[in-house]
Amino acid sequence: MAEPTNPSPPPERRPVEGPAVPTAGRDEGSSGGGADDDIRRIGLSSLSALAVLVGVVTGFGAVAFRDLIGLIHNLLFLGTFSFSYNANMFTPGSPWGALVILVPVVGAVAVTFLVTKFAPEAQGHGVPEVMDAIYYKGGIIRPVVAVVKSFASAIAIGSGAAVGREGPIIQIGSALGSTLGQVIRMPPGQRIILVAAGAGAGIAATFNTPIGGVMFAIELMMPEVSVRTFLPVALATGTATFIGRFFFGQEPAFMVPALEPTSVEAVSSLLLCLYALLGAITGVAAAAFVRGLHLAEDIFERIGNRYLRHMLGMFIVGLLIYALYAQYGHYYVEGVGYAAVQAILLGQLASVGLLLLLFVCKVMATSLSLGSGSSGGIFSPSLFMGATIGGAFAAALSLLPLPFHIDIPSFAMVGMGAMVGGGTGAAMTAVTMVFEMTRDYNIVLPMILAVAFSLGVRRVLSRENIYTLKLFRRGRVIPKALHANMFLVRRAREVMDTDVVLAPGDMSFDAFLSQPDHEGRMRHVVVTEGDRIAGVLRVNTALRQASESAASPALLRDIASARYTLVRENDIVFDVIRRMWSRQAVMAVVLNGPGARADNVVGVVTKEHVADSVANSVKVYPT
Repeated sequence: MAEPTNPSPPPERRPVEGPAVPTAGRDEGSSGGGADDDIRRIGLSSLSALAVLVGVVTGFGAVAFRDLIGLIHNLLFLGTFSFSYNANMFTPGSPWGALVILVPVVGAVAVTFLVTKFAPEAQGHGVPEVMDAIYYKGGIIRPVVAVVKSFASAIAIGSGAAVGREGPIIQIGSALGSTLGQVIRMPPGQRIILVAAGAGAGIAATFNTPIGGVMFAIELMMPEVSVRTFLPVALATGTATFIGRFFFGQEPAFMVPALEPTSVEAVSSLLLCLYALLGAITGVAAAAFVRGLHLAEDIFERIGNRYLRHMLGMFIVGLLIYALYAQYGHYYVEGVGYAAVQAILLGQLASVGLLLLLFVCKVMATSLSLGSGSSGGIFSPSLFMGATIGGAFAAALSLLPLPFHIDIPSFAMVGMGAMVGGGTGAAMTAVTMVFEMTRDYNIVLPMILAVAFSLGVRRVLSRENIYTLKLFRRGRVIPKALHANMFLVRRAREVMDTDVVLAPGDMSFDAFLSQPDHEGRMRHVVVTEGDRIAGVLRVNTALRQASESAASPALLRDIASARYTLVRENDIVFDVIRRMWSRQAVMAVVLNGPGARADNVVGVVTKEHVADSVANSVKVYPT
């Protein structure tokens, strides 16, 4: 927004030393907000160019990260040196036989070493740490996090931990954006944009979902949405997607058979009700996952030794994946679990009992992995859980004499979106990403409905989502909505206090207080020298009246503050606040004429008036 063309205030006048004056009559204001406040903003074009660079590096980082996962997975599970790894296909039986149980334990030792020695913030699913950096650290993420997170998460996923690869690449991309924002000096707000750009680019390159990457950054990462923030994020996301498609191909993340469009009559009645019911069931499952994960963390925290803690958790995971292999022929819940999701979407897994068992096993495996100290995301496990719930629900419905066909892949896809949306709180991201990953438009309408029900039920059972609960337990509160700052577009005349006293600088402080019209209230005083504004003053006349015997010979000009700024009554509050902050002003004097004369003063704006305006504006938002 344009800077108001207000006249500059007169040079600062230092108060004359004199007898003590009641401190209640002075407003010291606030000092600056830190060293970053003096850093000049870079232009939007320069910031966009940097965002493209973030997208390029993150895109190649996603490629390298997936290759690293493949190498470690092939070495530890199959004993072969190869980067080739298709997560959508089941891993063949390991030549180690039952000793495959120890593969996750070996990975646990390496992960714990990396995280403990180099970057403790690389532990866990990554996104909460990025949100913490955005809202509480000015977008500062240590550069070493990108390196440690890459290796720790690749080892965790490759060795069988039931975690996702999107959380790590989000944290990696965010760390790259933060590092660039620290190397090139810029204000925290612009550095945060690069952090969000890195996060969106990471998830877009991982899943081949450019729109979903942008939505993820908007819903979970960006404190503000505007052209200045959206353009860099979109450029980074698009760039990373292009690089990902160059290496991974144009295909969506999951192949889905061609589905017959459902008739309008069926969709408009019972079928939509069934999708809504699936959403409610998934909401319960999402709340259980949120609570279960943090319960596992609390239990494992009781084990003091980090190595022993993580090795124990991954040993149980190893037992679980081997038991599934011995009984059903596949490891199922190891790693990202995309092979099981793909099998459900292709109609190859349709047993109610097995699907429910896989859901329970995945919840356990993911909670054990992350709860004991692994490094990886929760997005992929959520897709797995949603697909198994949706598939099991549809398989059960298909046993009933319903008047229409129940398509198991459709319900599985809807379940995926509902689980992601309910668990993470990112409803629009869930709908967009699942659509992009499957490219089946027919499930968009039922998915919107299911995600809404899932999110509503989860919020009833767990106020915090899987990302914010971890931070909430640390005492870090993260906003759950993006609110338009409606008070910022109000005019100065709507916010100002018109109860202003113009007093000459040669008036004594006692003479001012002796005037009968103060009535013991707070007075805002504009001190004048002739027709010139010389300073401002806030006086609590009630406190002075309580000690009338403490006479003071000080003049108003001696105690007036030069820390003020001049604004026009039609200036918007956004510009008023910016001028007050940049000049460290305790008060903005509002004028209604072209000059800076004292007779043009119509009111004042203080920080209290801004706070009152904020409080009055929030009443329009739902609680």
